[in-house]
Amino acid sequence: MSTRVMPSVRPLRDRPAWRALEKHYGELRATHLRELFAADETRGERMVAEGAGLYLDYSKNRITDETLGLLEALAEQSGVADRIEAMFTGERINVSENRSVLHVALRMPRSASLIVDGVDVVRQVHEVLDRMAAFSDRVRSGEWRGHTGKAIRNVVNIGIGGSDLGPVMAYEALRHYTTREMTFRFVSNVDSTDLVEATRDLVAEETLFIVSSKTFTTLETMTNAHSAREWALAGLGGEESAIAKHFVAVSTNAEKVTEFGIDTNNMFGFWEWVGGRYSMDSAIGLSTMLAIGPERFHELLAGFHAVDEHFRGAPFGQNLPMLMGLLGVWYGDFFGAQTVGVMPYEQYLKRFPAYLQQLTMESNGKHVTLAGRPVEYETGAIYWGEPGTNGQHSFYQLIHQGTKLIPVDLIAFAKTLNPLGDHHDLLMSNVFAQAEALAFGRTEQEVRAEGGPADVVPHRVMEGNRPTNVILAEELTPWTLGSLVALYEHMVFTQGVVWEIDSFDQWGVELGKALAVRIIPELKNEDEPELHHDSSTNALIRRYRAMR
Repeated sequence: MSTRVMPSVRPLRDRPAWRALEKHYGELRATHLRELFAADETRGERMVAEGAGLYLDYSKNRITDETLGLLEALAEQSGVADRIEAMFTGERINVSENRSVLHVALRMPRSASLIVDGVDVVRQVHEVLDRMAAFSDRVRSGEWRGHTGKAIRNVVNIGIGGSDLGPVMAYEALRHYTTREMTFRFVSNVDSTDLVEATRDLVAEETLFIVSSKTFTTLETMTNAHSAREWALAGLGGEESAIAKHFVAVSTNAEKVTEFGIDTNNMFGFWEWVGGRYSMDSAIGLSTMLAIGPERFHELLAGFHAVDEHFRGAPFGQNLPMLMGLLGVWYGDFFGAQTVGVMPYEQYLKRFPAYLQQLTMESNGKHVTLAGRPVEYETGAIYWGEPGTNGQHSFYQLIHQGTKLIPVDLIAFAKTLNPLGDHHDLLMSNVFAQAEALAFGRTEQEVRAEGGPADVVPHRVMEGNRPTNVILAEELTPWTLGSLVALYEHMVFTQGVVWEIDSFDQWGVELGKALAVRIIPELKNEDEPELHHDSSTNALIRRYRAMR
């Protein structure tokens, strides 16, 4: 296996498809979606794709068949297909860290095999999954007992970044399937309030902490973990041996885990080829498995895998992640769109946009190419969103009538998990209405025909021509959640390949952390420290010390 995969494609702006897209954009930019739909009565039936239980209507995008052809050519000239195979076969496509990128192995079935550096990683994955399942069954059944002999009723996951965002999103998304006899809490912020409020009404004798840190040295996570340890000991009579019954670790650092007091038999590992933001289906998902059970966790993995296979094998016109990824390139690099809205019309997915923020922005917020050259084009967009219909009464005004172009993904389900009167039909009517309103707007003639004061007419006109993707699935299940997450994972991957950037490192996260470590003793010292920062930082540190 080669140690690094470097691009062998032309610089982005030199690719023929890119140059053709620039010309095409100049011809299409003034065309309205009203015109595109009027010219093709079958557009809404043709411009759809389906796979892995997901249905994508991308007809309300500012594209034509020519656009799609050019985007497909761009994908080909960017080497997307080759890079997909490189990822799935374990090539070290994370070039700045010289690592494989194998989150796809986390959800391969037991019957599969993937040899990387002489090791069958699928076998390793299922060994960990089996240990997780055995542990989860013991806790859920009440067989696992705390230090005083009481069953575990509360689980607190301590992590940050991917060790928190994935588990908390999955718990909220799959709450319908969780055991209601247990309470689940999630702590990530080093702000003491997060831990204090998470444990305020819990009893230590019935509480299990999952400490998720690959190295067991992450500053925020370990600060919270040690404070949780003190809280637990205070409620368990101060006996150090109690820790082993109330703490487990998701980590690879056995020495640090042992020092903390955790039995390494209750340490669940993962690998360097699992990036934090791609880890919710690894041992980082232990809290998810405890909440929904091993069987449903495997359904979650199956949903991930279904989209993996779809992405790897589906032709361009039916390849959902590739279509969405290239549409993102189209809007970001040609229309100048800076943000993308993701609006799930499903209350259980309330944390899904927050989860996508790390997945998308940590992955593609890059300013140099794989070869280390500065990029000369826009890369990652800002992702944001809220559940519908809440967002309609806060920020949709800007999307409809503001001066910024904001492409939007609307996610919805044909069936609700909680039938109640007409609620679901009303919810779904808003999905379809918003997509229609964003696309077609309301003309001045239509406003005048409705009557009302002439001076109010301009205020009621909506330009429309705002692009949307509508993603439909039958029902929110563990399988569907897995497929949705994998859809966006591979969308991000597609964009990264086109932009020729490394979507799998995150060096931008490191600088602030390193500076914080330097500043900590300057805040804690009893004596006035000698400061060597810029004048602003020096003044802020002095002001904080004085106010404290």
